[in-house]
Amino acid sequence: MVTGSLWRLTVGVNGYGSCVGNELVTQAAAGRSFELINYPLNQDISEKNLTRARVRLLEDGYECWLDLSEIINNACSRGAWKPELFALSQIEERLLDVVSWVEDAATKLNKYLWGGTLGPDFDCSGLIQAAFASKGIWLPRDAYQQEEFCEKLNVDLENPRILRPGDLIFFGSAYRCTHVALYRGKGLYWHSSGLDKGRNGIGCDGLCSNDRNPLAAYYRSIFRGAGRVVRCHDGTTLP
Repeated sequence: MVTGSLWRLTVGVNGYGSCVGNELVTQAAAGRSFELINYPLNQDISEKNLTRARVRLLEDGYECWLDLSEIINNACSRGAWKPELFALSQIEERLLDVVSWVEDAATKLNKYLWGGTLGPDFDCSGLIQAAFASKGIWLPRDAYQQEEFCEKLNVDLENPRILRPGDLIFFGSAYRCTHVALYRGKGLYWHSSGLDKGRNGIGCDGLCSNDRNPLAAYYRSIFRGAGRVVRCHDGTTLP
């Protein structure tokens, strides 16, 4: 393995936020590809106790650190990579299947996992990314990136008729998106939320005030907006 080379995973692996520590930031499924950004020299591995390589996951441009023990024997060298970019009509015909994928994921025993994209445990944006990726549609990794990536929609929470199944719903502060959900239809959305002010896993809540569940009310209070997926991510690294 050398810096700049391209590889395809044969197993799912964890992606970390640094070369040390346990901060999980993403996961990469078998079949995904990556570029080696920084691969430690043998001397560094032995003398500095380095056990991870910095990589860029090609499908979403996300940079993270992978354990050497997980990739040395579980990745195959590959040739040039290019994204598969669907036309809008191809994306639209897949959206109901994306919703069905999340509904199926919700039936499995799961809990919220920060950085989770492999399942059955997901974080909010990991669930959304995995659902779309299951149908060949790649989105950016994080919720705020997904918000910026979508075509923005003007939504009235009490009458969300503009929304279609498969649209994304965004939550957070006035300054930043921190949570994302998938619109199911009829004022309902699927999302993976944490134990604190959440369901500790995948659940379904309502946008409209007639859903009096305290959790739904909390997310209405931090509603930011909605967006529609109209393109596929091309693998460019995003800020």
